[in-house]
Amino acid sequence: MDALKHKRAFKMLEKVETFDMNRVIDEFDEMTRNAHQVQKQTLKEILLKNQSAIYLQNCGLNGNATDPEEAFKSMVPLVTDVELEPYIKRMVDGDTSPILTGHPVPAISLSSGTSQGRPKFIPFTDELMENTLQLFRTAFAFRNRDFPIDDNGKALQFIFSSKQYISTGGVPVGTATTNVYRNPNFKAGMKSITSPSCSPDEVIFSPDVHQALYCHLLSGILFRDQVQYVFAVFAHGLVHAFRTFEQVWEEIVTDIKDGVLSNRITVPSVRTAMSKLLTPNPELAETIRTKCMSLSNWYGLIPALFPNAKYVYGIMTGSMEPYVPKLRHYAGDLPLVSHDYGSSEGWIAANVTPRLSPEEATFAVIPNLGYFEFLPVSETGEGEEKPVGLTQVKIGEEYEVVITNYAGLYRYRLGDVVKVIGFYNNTPQLKFICRRNLILSINIDKNTERDLQLSVESAAKRLSEEKIEVIDFSSYIDVSTDPGHYAIFWEISGETNEDVLQDCCNCLDRAFIDAGYVSSRKCKTIGALELRVVAKGTFRKIQEHFLGLGSSAGQFKMPRCVKPSNAKVLQILCENVVSSYFSTAF
Repeated sequence: MDALKHKRAFKMLEKVETFDMNRVIDEFDEMTRNAHQVQKQTLKEILLKNQSAIYLQNCGLNGNATDPEEAFKSMVPLVTDVELEPYIKRMVDGDTSPILTGHPVPAISLSSGTSQGRPKFIPFTDELMENTLQLFRTAFAFRNRDFPIDDNGKALQFIFSSKQYISTGGVPVGTATTNVYRNPNFKAGMKSITSPSCSPDEVIFSPDVHQALYCHLLSGILFRDQVQYVFAVFAHGLVHAFRTFEQVWEEIVTDIKDGVLSNRITVPSVRTAMSKLLTPNPELAETIRTKCMSLSNWYGLIPALFPNAKYVYGIMTGSMEPYVPKLRHYAGDLPLVSHDYGSSEGWIAANVTPRLSPEEATFAVIPNLGYFEFLPVSETGEGEEKPVGLTQVKIGEEYEVVITNYAGLYRYRLGDVVKVIGFYNNTPQLKFICRRNLILSINIDKNTERDLQLSVESAAKRLSEEKIEVIDFSSYIDVSTDPGHYAIFWEISGETNEDVLQDCCNCLDRAFIDAGYVSSRKCKTIGALELRVVAKGTFRKIQEHFLGLGSSAGQFKMPRCVKPSNAKVLQILCENVVSSYFSTAF
């Protein structure tokens, strides 16, 4: 089946109210068996649709090549957001000429902005919306086969849609999640593949995320017996939601008992919508009180509150992995199902093996969502190999994802490093490894986000012996002294003595096993690692900072390595340090 035929079939499928799980899986099977051909056809369609784009014409593409794929790869360079930024800025400023796409884009997406300290602008088109629905439909088919949900049930969804704003050039701008949720096709397209949210729309679109979160929790409990699954875009959002519940549960119980909404809810539309759901219910209030009082350190909170939930769902891989142990604590025996693989730039792959744990999760690339290339990641980082096609990747190898999509991104380096774990028919199954550009490095040392995560996990084991956990963490290269050194920021759940934290500091240092780092530490060209413990609530302040810049609460990712350009985040961290320790490991 070629890509065009599949999209037509998908559009027809949208109009069918009942969801045919087996048909969706069969279509995915057919498409992945023909992955190579679908890729060629998808690229052909993208280039045809955008043949008038100034960017492509500047590259020398005129649509007359006998082999469009080879011409594309030889004439269009690999780029990052830096090279495309001037073109996208023209679009944001209202230039309606065909800059990156054949037609003006209906909206612009903002990335979370946590990696580089500034949000990126990314074109958002109807095709990306269609891709989103296609991916959700595919993933739902596989998920529902393994974890069937009740047709009449509901979902507790911690989703937050921030406002779009209109740029000076008249283009709507919002986060990728906002552009999806506010798209007129979203609700209709999702109707047959998702349970209705417990929360009214007024909560989802609330301008105050704190009030929205409280109301999401309250709504979920009001419909507790109907909740089929619990969802947030990121594992961080799920953990944050239930940490918040620990603080506000008694207030929620009072609301339910009296049938009167807490005074903390001041947004008029949200108050009105929530008040319609509330009537005095002392019996439910007492049930929730009893459940909460009977839990040991909140273990198994989610199934205690929602007895018919089948699973907990969200992105749990990559930078979200550190939150999985706490989420598993809240989830008890409920399966944790990893959401699919994508970015603000577009979707890439679906989770077609939902029973795998977050640590083992892989994602099968959907061949018609874009044209995909994979840049081999060199062990030494020296020299650059040529990218290979979707069906040419090798099992066990690591690659950086390069994406070409319908929305004007051509041979765009995503910055994600993935490992090929296997194949689903002829499409690769990927495991997310890390962000390529988030590297701790002073001289010959190279430590990735994943290395930092493993170091923190290793040191956190010492802390857990004291019944204390790491709530969140980040890092910074401190070159204010010579030699420079790694500074790791921790927010922890309780107090402990200095010897324990010194042990943790030494453990962090030893856990970086990169040969360049170890040799540099031994010969003192890198200084002693520093553990800086910050006050409770520090990482919440960082989240508030990014929300103020326009990030969506649902799309927020904590920056794991703070760059000097991220001055405000560094200031928040440094101003909140309560104690610091230098490693004596070397």
